[in-house]
Amino acid sequence: MTGPMARSRARHNPADGKAPVRRAAAAVAVVFLLVGVLGFVPGITSDFGDLRFAGHDSEARLLGLFQVSVLHNFVHLLFGVAGLVLARTVAGARTYLVGGGAIYLVLWLYGLVIDHDSGANFIPVNNADNWLHLFLGLGMIALGVLTTRGRATR
Repeated sequence: MTGPMARSRARHNPADGKAPVRRAAAAVAVVFLLVGVLGFVPGITSDFGDLRFAGHDSEARLLGLFQVSVLHNFVHLLFGVAGLVLARTVAGARTYLVGGGAIYLVLWLYGLVIDHDSGANFIPVNNADNWLHLFLGLGMIALGVLTTRGRATR
């Protein structure tokens, strides 16, 4: 079929016309939402019965590696929601990726300097989290910069 009817029946690609930085920010946000939800799923989160609201005494581990708590999971969920909201504009998406990446680098440094067995580890984090935070921070900043290189961020 040709003509106007053919165009109206074609499936619309949601990525059409969307700046790469907006797609990247939305994808990162969806991953954070997924991680936040999975942190509440027994089996995917090992030692789920030891999940605490906050603090270093939460022994629950997402994928058996990453120490999580209810607070930690909520932070992931909020970070995901913020990303979806900010991904609505190029400037917001870039801010989310670069600013969020910077936040994760600060969290990585925080995880390096605190005593993981003290009250300062209220989120909580462990060595696996620290490595993940480093790579997330660097990756988000890289996405924010590389997907807006040579573009106006309006």
